[in-house]
Amino acid sequence: MEKLRVCIMVLACVVVSAAAQSASNVRATYHLYNPQNINWDLTAASAFCATWDASKPLAWRQKYGWTAFCGPAGPQGQAACGRCLRVTNTATGTQATVRIVDQCSNGGLDLDVNVFNQLDTNGIGNAQGHLTVNYEFVNCGD
Repeated sequence: MEKLRVCIMVLACVVVSAAAQSASNVRATYHLYNPQNINWDLTAASAFCATWDASKPLAWRQKYGWTAFCGPAGPQGQAACGRCLRVTNTATGTQATVRIVDQCSNGGLDLDVNVFNQLDTNGIGNAQGHLTVNYEFVNCGD
C-alpha cells in the first residue's frame, strides 16, 4: 500500500510540473529590442540573460524572436534564460516561437516589437497596447 501511495505522489508531482510549463490568457506587451539593429547582441540590449547567453553563437541568438519572461507559470530568472516558448494570440490563433532573453515585471511577456506585430494580425494588440496570449515551454531545437 505504501508503494502505491508513493507512486501516486510521484505521478501527481509530474503532472503538476508539466502543467506549470504553460499558461493561458496572459498579458503580452512589447519591447523595442529590435535585435536585428544591434546584431542580436544581448549585452547591447541590456538583457538580463546576457550574463549567461551573450557569448552564444549568432545563429543561436537570432534563431527566434526575443521576449522577456515574467509569466505566472514556468521557471524564473536565470532558469528561464535561453528557453523557448510557443506563444499563441488568443484572438487570432497566430503563433510564434520566441526565446527568453530577459526578465520583466508585468506578470506576463514583454515580446520584441517584431514578434508582437507578427502575432497581432488583426491590429487589436497595437490598438489596446497589449495582446492576450497563451504560452507553453517548448524545445528550442538547438
